[in-house]
Amino acid sequence: MLLDSVIVVHIAAGLTAVVTGIVAMRVPKRPGRHPRSGRVYLGALVVVAVTASGIAAVRPRTTYLLIFGALALTSAGAGYAARRMRWHGWPRHHMAAMAISYITLLTAFYVDNGPRLPLWKLLPPITFWFLPTGIGLPLLLRALHRYPSSTRPDPTFREEAAP
Repeated sequence: MLLDSVIVVHIAAGLTAVVTGIVAMRVPKRPGRHPRSGRVYLGALVVVAVTASGIAAVRPRTTYLLIFGALALTSAGAGYAARRMRWHGWPRHHMAAMAISYITLLTAFYVDNGPRLPLWKLLPPITFWFLPTGIGLPLLLRALHRYPSSTRPDPTFREEAAP
């Protein structure tokens, strides 16, 4: 019964992450919906990773879910940090890390559920491992191409004065 509850929370958090990830990708990158969606996405990923660890503890054959959850959360955390700490060239770091996080999330979903999905179950199992990357990576590269790295310093970055 407890495992079923954890799985329900895991699914709800995963769906929340998928939807808010799409929203964050599609809305204009300015204060408002983009950062709000991104924070909800990050929070949902925390829940996905925590529940994945609970599921993997009870069902050791699903340990890969724990690994995917940790990778997705780590990548999203790096993307969040790049933005919050204003790393040099942070927009590209932010985009790449968040996109990798989303691709990892979808890969975990398809590897775990693809064999049971209509039409997807007709695909060879290796497809579930590589299709999200095959679609997501070109989209990421296109986005990075639109935001080339700059040799100019970030105008919002302020160096701390030496004591």
